[in-house]
Amino acid sequence: MSDPRPATSKMHAIVAGKMLALAIGMFGFGYAMVPLYDIICEVTGLNGKTGRVSVAEAAAAKMDPDREVIVEFTSTINASGAWEFRPTERTMIAKPGQTYQTSYYAENLTNRTTVGQASPSVTPSAAAKYFNKTECFCFTQQLFEPNASKDMPLIFIIDPDLPLNVDRITLSYTFFNSPDSTASLSSSLISIAQEISQ
Repeated sequence: MSDPRPATSKMHAIVAGKMLALAIGMFGFGYAMVPLYDIICEVTGLNGKTGRVSVAEAAAAKMDPDREVIVEFTSTINASGAWEFRPTERTMIAKPGQTYQTSYYAENLTNRTTVGQASPSVTPSAAAKYFNKTECFCFTQQLFEPNASKDMPLIFIIDPDLPLNVDRITLSYTFFNSPDSTASLSSSLISIAQEISQ
């Protein structure tokens, strides 16, 4: 009579492998939602996503010397990330048509190399298409060594066509672990699945 244990062990390994693959797929889908959402918001203007202009376009803008807009800078951290993230200044008075520079401070609070990314939004949403950036850390993924920090520059200009009833704009960034941060985790999970199936 043959021993049924090898067949049972093989079936357990197959089930474990499928469950692990499902978990990895769900994890990846969850992280893919953030960049997909950002793309949709950028195309449609949904949720007050900001725009981008070239340095030449910003230089060609005409400043309105008689108008001032209060710009507030805020920050939040996605619940799954171990970061310190904050603006270097909380408010700024800006004249539409003039270029301004500030920065945000970010620190990786983990003992591993991590990739972070920021997602911006503007309120009121009616001001979003008039708040443009020539340089922004949100356009690129940011690599942080263990416990490393950096100041990330932001250069922006408010379009002089900003509606006259808008005198205060809040620029908010949410900082989160980039999908690239999960690459090493996914590799580890795949290795575990391969070991189980052997």
